[in-house]
Amino acid sequence: MKKYISEFIGTFAMIFCGTGAMTINEVTGGDVTHVGIAITWGLIVMAMIYAFGEISGAHFNPAVTIAFAYAKKFPWKEVPKFIFVQILGALTASLILWFLFPESEFYGATIPTLDMWRAFVLELILAYFLMLVIINVSTGSKEVGTMAGIAIGGVVLLEAMFAGPMTKASMNPARSIAPAIVSGHYEHLWLYIAAPIIGALLAVISCKLVKDDNCCDEGC
Repeated sequence: MKKYISEFIGTFAMIFCGTGAMTINEVTGGDVTHVGIAITWGLIVMAMIYAFGEISGAHFNPAVTIAFAYAKKFPWKEVPKFIFVQILGALTASLILWFLFPESEFYGATIPTLDMWRAFVLELILAYFLMLVIINVSTGSKEVGTMAGIAIGGVVLLEAMFAGPMTKASMNPARSIAPAIVSGHYEHLWLYIAAPIIGALLAVISCKLVKDDNCCDEGC
């Protein structure tokens, strides 16, 4: 149970702080700022990777879990369990934000300012870059190592910084599903589920083309 609890806590912390920064920015009229939101996302991802990387692998993202399984670095039988606790952790965080800030309308919901297909392509590319870094700095299915947290947190911060105004830079189905449920804003939710998964899988495929020993299971 330790790895499931770790995934729950890590995803909870990530969504609570990340969408919490967005929610507080909304209700205060911009006090946190876009840059502050991006930094918050990057720092909480980095912190949770260092906290739980050795226990669960610090996936905190259904797209990452599926991609690790596709890369033969994670058992498929564990995928549904990980996704369940990730979504549960994210939903718990969103519900607490709903309790704390009832005046919010969005709770960090991912609603694109681009049209649907451009938002889909952008989210796919963002998830592709994120998974490309993850799979190259991870050990097996675990995001561990001295630089893993800094590298992955840095990519999240970078992508949130420049793409946040366009799509909110989700890159994570659980991160989009939870605020959508709590806020009732389901606009284009399907793309925030499909695009990160496809992008993460494409990252594994491209990684296999250039670095086979890192992108297949350790016994290869």
